[in-house]
Amino acid sequence: MEDVLTEIPPPSRFFQEDLNNFTPPSPPLPSPFLLLSNPKPDVPLHPSLLIVAISSPSLFVFHHISSKTLIGSLIIPEIPFSGNSIEPSLGDKSCNIYAISDADNGVLLASVQCPVVAERSHIVAKLLIGEQIIPERVLILDSIQNRNFRGKLSPDETYALKLETSSERRGGSSLLKDVDYFPSGSMVDGLPAALLSRCQLKNIKGTLCVSWPEHGNSAVSLIKSLVQKNVLPGLDFSLSDGEDSRLRFGQMKNHSFDSELYT
Repeated sequence: MEDVLTEIPPPSRFFQEDLNNFTPPSPPLPSPFLLLSNPKPDVPLHPSLLIVAISSPSLFVFHHISSKTLIGSLIIPEIPFSGNSIEPSLGDKSCNIYAISDADNGVLLASVQCPVVAERSHIVAKLLIGEQIIPERVLILDSIQNRNFRGKLSPDETYALKLETSSERRGGSSLLKDVDYFPSGSMVDGLPAALLSRCQLKNIKGTLCVSWPEHGNSAVSLIKSLVQKNVLPGLDFSLSDGEDSRLRFGQMKNHSFDSELYT
């Protein structure tokens, strides 16, 4: 007679993926939203230029511009506020919206200091471009991701490359006219790709500038020079915290954008 206690049980009639059908699905995450400081703003906003700073060097450069005013924030519910300071800080996980007051014709800055995952890239891009904010032109500043670049990148050299929407190319006066185009075979993903795609969809002049290296003093100097020469020539870009602050920030880890969105 068989021993039912010690005998090896028969295999399950269910496949492993079928067993997941008995697990209740996770509740959906609340949608991100844009919160403006003025309770009755003139929405939509129509800036002449929207700058979206994503890379560590660009965040550092614009953080130290004194002539900007906080006008709102983009709230991503899954990113906690714990650990953020009362005053805006480079160590915060936040996405603040600023008006650059010394610029002509209205310039807005979106400082993206928090990671945006693949599933959120399109909805965040939609909030920043084309609904409550309808810019005439968009400049996106990110870093070259080594894993996505077809070619060799020397750590001792600095690079700046660009991608543009069709309307930006047709305009005849490129925002970054001295910057070479991103080489064929390389790709950009995540939030930067979603933002540039949003510009293309809405027929907005858009430029994505990616720089190398991802961190460090040389990258900060490169971004500062490009923006001061081509984008905001009349603005004071003096970095009051000095060289030591730049080097410390250059050692900070850049946000990773894990995405399946390509352009």
